[in-house]
Amino acid sequence: MEKNPWQTLESTPIYDNPWIALTEHQVLNPNGGKGIYGVVHFKNRAIGVLPLDTDGCTYLVGQWRYALNAYSWELPEGGGPFNESPLEAAQRELLEETGLYAQHWQEILRMHLSNSVSDEESIVYLATGLSVGVAAPEETEDLRVWRLPLQDVLEMVLSGEITDSITVAAVLRVALMQGLRVA
Repeated sequence: MEKNPWQTLESTPIYDNPWIALTEHQVLNPNGGKGIYGVVHFKNRAIGVLPLDTDGCTYLVGQWRYALNAYSWELPEGGGPFNESPLEAAQRELLEETGLYAQHWQEILRMHLSNSVSDEESIVYLATGLSVGVAAPEETEDLRVWRLPLQDVLEMVLSGEITDSITVAAVLRVALMQGLRVA
């Protein structure tokens, strides 16, 4: 472990809501210069699921992403409260967004999504042994579900058509696990 080269002089809460908190820190940087550092603290984990059926197909969820002002195709994902196990959150998100249940769950990734400005951690699962139930999206979600071959989703990732970080990382990971060609 390296020693932290940053020194915090003062911390000021700037903004707080049920999902995030923003704090501005007065700091001395590694070279001793004064500066500020803003950190976004996330109050939930980011949870992602790559459902994979016996035909080698996965399910994307399409929705308008307000922060991007753009439509986005991505894996089923959402917030997992810290008092809920990551696996339970993944199971809940998969069912809510796609109506799918899975018999088998494998954690495939843990990532920090934007570690230069936030502490947001993501945990991603591969879900197999799928069966169909009834989706129940949250009121803030206007979702479309799209089933397509994992190879097609991989091509969308590689072409830059899919840019969601959880989706990109999970698709690349599972493509390697499945022996798909990643060029």
